[in-house]
Amino acid sequence: MTPIPQVAPLRPSPKLALNAGLVIFVVLYAAIAVVQPNYLEPGLFMNFLRRAAPLLILACGQLYVILTGGFDLSVGAVATLAVLAASILINGDPDATWAVLGTLYLMGIAVGLVNGLVVAFLKVPSIIATLGTMLLVNGLALAWSGGAARGDLPENFRNFGRLVWRDVWLIGSLPLAVVVLCGFVAIAWWGLNGTVYGKRALAVGDNPRAAELAGTPVAATRIIAFVVSSISAVTTGILLGGFSGVSVNAGEGLELQAIAACVVGGAQLLGGRGSIWSAVFGALSLFALFTLLNLMGLPQALRDSIQGAILIVAVGATMWRNRRRI
Repeated sequence: MTPIPQVAPLRPSPKLALNAGLVIFVVLYAAIAVVQPNYLEPGLFMNFLRRAAPLLILACGQLYVILTGGFDLSVGAVATLAVLAASILINGDPDATWAVLGTLYLMGIAVGLVNGLVVAFLKVPSIIATLGTMLLVNGLALAWSGGAARGDLPENFRNFGRLVWRDVWLIGSLPLAVVVLCGFVAIAWWGLNGTVYGKRALAVGDNPRAAELAGTPVAATRIIAFVVSSISAVTTGILLGGFSGVSVNAGEGLELQAIAACVVGGAQLLGGRGSIWSAVFGALSLFALFTLLNLMGLPQALRDSIQGAILIVAVGATMWRNRRRI
């Protein structure tokens, strides 16, 4: 009888590991401190987090989709829709703010469901499905607003991006946007680590066919990922509206920044590997880079070129590491 070959047991990944995105962020923030030393003050660091909060939240939502082996290119359009819809529906009436916030999240959930259903049941590649959704949502938002900023955002809505509590112990100031950021990251972390969903998402991203044969609800897992991504986009839009008011370009380019942030932080672009900290530290690194470029007075046009270069290098490094593991 032919002996059955023995398969070496898989080695579990270490519980604690130094995230590459964290290292990059520390190096970049140190460079920022060299150019502008007052960035080491707690108050300015809180302001840095306040301005980075939209990208961090969007990256956390995008991570859910990336873990399942997909992309969501519609998040920037959803963020823009949230800003325009809020300004038109509220139209300066502070009493309407909370009802409209609920409406915005319902709209985001609807977009996420459409993306998830098209990818899960029609088997359309996510990059094509969400590209179509991006164009559709952008077109609807511009048609609704007439191609220009309309309406008005009241103070209680703008507070999500602008409100800062002063004289806070130890840190000096605490922006409301940072509180929203911490709350969203905590919930996103719990979704991947405190529930069974996280294991299902990794299994689907690693090998969807094997996951299906093992009884994993592949379709539901993917749909939930797109819904979470759209919810993060609405939250991002609310913060952007609070920061800078109404703009028809509020979310332009954010979808690629969110994907780049996840990859820079160590998430595997084809799915099956990554954590919330991949998104958080990757987004911090990317925003620190943009801040450093601005402080150095380099042209704004360089941002897109550098972002593309970072994405290429990060994906290449990820594929190289994967080949080394095999």
